Amino acid sequence: MKPRALLVLAFGLVAVPILPDGPLIADASEGKTKGSKVSKSKSKPKGAAGKGAFEYGCRVQGPQKSLERRHYMSTGVIDIKKQSSAVRYLAERYGHVNDDVTRRFNGKAAISNATTVRFMGLPVTVHSKVTPALACVEKRIRSTCSGKAQYRPRAVGGFRGANTYRGVEVSNHLFGIAIDVDPDRNPCCGCVAPWPSHPKCKISVKSPYDRAEMPKCWIKAFERFGFDWLGHDKLEDTMHFEFLGDPDRIKK
Repeated sequence: MKPRALLVLAFGLVAVPILPDGPLIADASEGKTKGSKVSKSKSKPKGAAGKGAFEYGCRVQGPQKSLERRHYMSTGVIDIKKQSSAVRYLAERYGHVNDDVTRRFNGKAAISNATTVRFMGLPVTVHSKVTPALACVEKRIRSTCSGKAQYRPRAVGGFRGANTYRGVEVSNHLFGIAIDVDPDRNPCCGCVAPWPSHPKCKISVKSPYDRAEMPKCWIKAFERFGFDWLGHDKLEDTMHFEFLGDPDRIKK
């Protein structure tokens, strides 16, 4: 992911408000089904999975809304309280990112859990906790994305050692839970130059899916196992996925 065009000008990580000690939980919401005296079965949409479902050995789960960038950056101005809570949650589960704020919540560096795996034939370095989910994404892609939905990536990126956001935002590449797929083919139209000049960013589209060369089937496969696609964000960062599910529930 490339540097973002944000309102804050200073590079690097800066201190966010200090939060009280103790565990912070950000749970994914789950839908509820209303009961009735007469049970009527409803067919599920194609690809739908029930509560607690597993596929390829991984739990089917969505990203936690409280961790999504658009949750704390919905109006173009960062909500420090919401963003700080998200950073704390990630630091507690993945490790610190070499700053004083995240060290308060975890004494172990996230990069110490880096592991290199192969995704769709290409090497990528990510946090060890999310490797099972990434493997399940690949299995889903290979199983369901055929015909016009076939796509062969040329480059993937994961762990980063430097923050690519400005101001208080922390790139999830620092935690090792983000992956970029073919930046040259899947642009970030809301990022700083030269991204807005990409041909796909200049055209009028009905959906952010139209800005990505990567097929929608791929995006849905990532989302099925807890990854959020930043194509949905105002940045329209179509290359970028980040695991925002519950890492402790991927395999159980």
